[in-house]
Amino acid sequence: MKEPALPREELRGLFLFEHLSDEQLDWIEQHAVLERYEGDTAVHREGDPATCFYILLSGALRMSRLVSGADVEVKRSDQRGSYFGATQFFVHQDTEHTYSATVQAIGDLTLLALPSAEFAVEFRKWFPMAAHLLEGMYLGWRNSDTVISSRRRLLALGELSAGLTHELNNPAAAAVRATASLRERVAGMRHKLALLAKKDIDPDLLEQLLDVQEELVKTVADAPRLSAMQQADREDEISDWFDDHGIDQGWDLAAIFVAAGLKTENLDGVLESVGEGLLDGALRWLAYALETEILMGEIEDSTTRISVLVGAAKQYSQMDRAPHQWIDVHEGLDSTLVMLSGKLDGIHVVKEYDRGIDHIPAYAAELNQVWTNIIDNAIQAMGGEGTLTLRTWQESKQVRVEIGDTGPGIPEEVRQRIFEPFFTTKGVGEGTGLGLDISWRIVVERHSGDIKVTSVPGDTRFEICLPVEEQASL
Repeated sequence: MKEPALPREELRGLFLFEHLSDEQLDWIEQHAVLERYEGDTAVHREGDPATCFYILLSGALRMSRLVSGADVEVKRSDQRGSYFGATQFFVHQDTEHTYSATVQAIGDLTLLALPSAEFAVEFRKWFPMAAHLLEGMYLGWRNSDTVISSRRRLLALGELSAGLTHELNNPAAAAVRATASLRERVAGMRHKLALLAKKDIDPDLLEQLLDVQEELVKTVADAPRLSAMQQADREDEISDWFDDHGIDQGWDLAAIFVAAGLKTENLDGVLESVGEGLLDGALRWLAYALETEILMGEIEDSTTRISVLVGAAKQYSQMDRAPHQWIDVHEGLDSTLVMLSGKLDGIHVVKEYDRGIDHIPAYAAELNQVWTNIIDNAIQAMGGEGTLTLRTWQESKQVRVEIGDTGPGIPEEVRQRIFEPFFTTKGVGEGTGLGLDISWRIVVERHSGDIKVTSVPGDTRFEICLPVEEQASL
C-alpha cells in the first residue's frame, strides 16, 4: 500500500537526509511514497528490475539470496534509516539494474520508496563530485575485474597450452623415432630374407619359418611387464642359449626376444623347425620381425596417446558443443587432469568416482574452469608433492564433487575471505585473487549451486554442490 511521503521535518530525521537542503528535501517529499507491507510479504525479489531505492522507517525485514535452490538469509535489520534495493542507482549503465537479493517483511513494515531512475538524475545534480567518485569507483572496480579476469584466463590458457604442447610432443617424438627405426628394421628384414633364400632353402621349410614368425609375433602383444631384475635374468638365459648354439653377438638379440615376451622354449621351437644350418639367419630374421612388431606397437601407443590428448582438449574447451547441456561431471574432471598433467609430476591422483550419479544441466566449459582453478590451487598448495583426491557422489537432487589435497591447509582467517574478489595469499604478481571468486560465481550464480570448504593441515577439501534439475536462474 502506497501513501504520500513524510513531511520535510521527519525526512531530515533520517541519517541519510539530515544534511540535505530544504529544496532537496522538498524534491524527496514530492517524489517519495510510503509503502506498507504485512508480515511474510516480499518487498522485492532477487533478479527483478531494480526500480526503487528503499529506506526502512519501521518494522523489521530479512534479506536473502538463492543458494543451491534454497533461500539463504544474509541479513536482518530493524534499524530506522537502513536502506536497500536499487543501491547502485547513481551508476550509468546500458543494462538494466536488478535487485541482488530478496527482501521480505518480518511483521508489519513501513518503507520510504524513491524511484531510482529519477533519484539518480537529481543525485548527480546535488552531488556531482560524489556521484563521479562513486561511479568511477564502481565502474573502475568492474572494469578492473573484467580486464584482470580476461588476463587471468589468457594466462591460464597459455599455461594449459604449454602443458598440452609438452604432453603432445612426447608421444609425437616417440612416434617419429619409432617410425625411423621401423624403416631400418624392415630393410634389415628384407635383407635377411634374401640371404635365407640364397641358401636354397626348401619352400616348405620357408613356409614353416613364416608360420613360426607369425606365432612368435603374436606373443608381442601379450608380453608381460618385467622388473629390471627379471629383464636382466631373462636376457642372461637367452644369451646363454645363443652361446650354446654358436650364435655370435647373441646378447644384441637377447633384449629383443625378451621384450617380445619369448623364452628359451620358444627358441627351442625355432631350432626344431629350421635346424642348426639355418638357425643363425632365421633367428636374426625373426629378431627383425619381432622388433618391427614392437615398433609398430610403440607407434600405435603414441598416436593413441595423441588422439586421447586431442579428445581431452576438445572436451575441456567444449569445442563444437552447445554451451548449456546435460553433462557427466567425470568427463570434465578427467579432461582437466589431462590438461594439467604437466603439473602433476610427483602428485598421486586418487579418483573415488560414483559412476552412477545423474547427469546435470550445466555450462560445461565454465565448470571445467572451476575444476581447473581449484585443482591448480591444490597442486600449488602441495608444492608438487602429495595426494590429490577427486570424489563424486549424489545426495537427493544434488551431485557433489569434492576436490581434496594434502597441503598445509587454509588458516581460519584466510578461509573466511578466499572467495572475495582480488583476495590472494600469493606473492605480488603471482596471483590475481580472482580464481575462486570466478569459481564461486560460476557455481552459485550460473548454476544455482554452492561451494563449501573445510581445511586442517594435511586435509583441505572443496565441495561443489550442483543441482541435477534445471533451475529457473540458468
